[in-house]
Amino acid sequence: MRISTPFLFFLALCASGRAVQAQTDLSNFSNVARGGVSNTFVTDYQAIGINPANLGRSGNARVALTIGEFGIGVGSQSLTRPQLENFVRRAGEDLTRSEKLELARAFTSDNTLNLSVDATSVALSVVLPVVGSFAFNMRQRVTGHLALNKNTAELLFLGKDAPIYPANFNPATAPLISEVMDGTAVQLAAYNEYNIAYGRNVLSLPGLKLSGGVGYRYIQGLGVVDIRSENGKLEAYSALSPKFDVDYGKLITNNPSFNRQQDNDKLLQPVGKGNGFDLGLAAEIGKMVRAGVSVTDIGTMTWEGNLLVANDQKLRRLRSNGVNSYEFVTELADLFANGTDSLLQYKPAQKQSANLPTKFRAGVGLKVGTRLEVGFDVTQPMNNVAGNLPDTFYGLGIDVKPLKWIRLSTGISSGGGYGTGFPVGFAIASNAYELGFSTRDLRGILTDDKNPYGSLAMGFLRLKIGKGTRE
Repeated sequence: MRISTPFLFFLALCASGRAVQAQTDLSNFSNVARGGVSNTFVTDYQAIGINPANLGRSGNARVALTIGEFGIGVGSQSLTRPQLENFVRRAGEDLTRSEKLELARAFTSDNTLNLSVDATSVALSVVLPVVGSFAFNMRQRVTGHLALNKNTAELLFLGKDAPIYPANFNPATAPLISEVMDGTAVQLAAYNEYNIAYGRNVLSLPGLKLSGGVGYRYIQGLGVVDIRSENGKLEAYSALSPKFDVDYGKLITNNPSFNRQQDNDKLLQPVGKGNGFDLGLAAEIGKMVRAGVSVTDIGTMTWEGNLLVANDQKLRRLRSNGVNSYEFVTELADLFANGTDSLLQYKPAQKQSANLPTKFRAGVGLKVGTRLEVGFDVTQPMNNVAGNLPDTFYGLGIDVKPLKWIRLSTGISSGGGYGTGFPVGFAIASNAYELGFSTRDLRGILTDDKNPYGSLAMGFLRLKIGKGTRE
């Protein structure tokens, strides 16, 4: 199976930031400014995918809308900033043996690379008296994650000379791929989402207001690569839109079991679909305390187009010398794709179902007047699928308004595959209009230390009509 340049570029995004886990909603510049802390902060349409119960809280604008919010985050827990920069600055240079060994060691990590890209095309929320609040948005997401154990990293950079091959290597007695790759994950997921959510107040007592909410999303799957080996079990499949221009070869395309999707000139033709649900509760205790819990992304994705799967098999001897230059994306694809020198042998399949990246979210916050708000969040992944967090996220977020129309945000966050972050954000935030930009980790942008992380979120057209009582 030959993979063309457009797909390799897309895989490069996955491989150079990688890939996975949608730790926070990066298209929401307010959330990013607090490092992803959001459960008690979000209101109106921003509650979608986080806690729909916040739609029923007091103070939401009667109508809120936005067009074109965007965010991206790239990070590594094992590479240094100079190493990441080498893949750009020294892309055409050959690697020496010592450089290959150094990179193999650096790529050996359960969080080698992570990437998240979010874009909200349009979002709208409306408060209807008595009935409750409704919200809608259209969102695009790309998430990815790369984790390599020692064997897989050495196979990638050293190829046939990797230490896993003894001098008397015998394919008949070779170990299984699941053993060789144990602890390895190569994951990519790209989606279009259409979300609708509803929330309303369900209990109002002196000093206590309780609201509940539910959300639904229809998901179009544009592409997935999910290769994982853990505890002796291998799972490997892919389904990619025709726009990725994958040459599957005659052996696959002529197979009657292969449900090939043809390019019909759409930007990215879906090859999967899914349905997801969110549930949430939110409490306002007195005038200062906020609390919220939610479970998001309950549901499944079903992949049917251009679907390939691989089963466990014995380790084969590679023929290549591994990565020979800083342009390593081709070798990464060759190692895991259905090529002539791949670790895995794929077969066509009709259908592959997978759970959505379900998360449990909890938060507590304190609002002091109209100028200061503090919140603490915990987000726990409830499964290990492409698109979920690799580990628990913790965060403390702070919003400060030194002036009525300026909001400064910061905090500290940890986990979620990105280590410790120190976010910062600036917004012009009146009762009717907001614009802002933020980064999830200022230190990750400015320093050359290990664990580099860079992120940027921005939005320039967030409108609110009808003053809420919370303001």
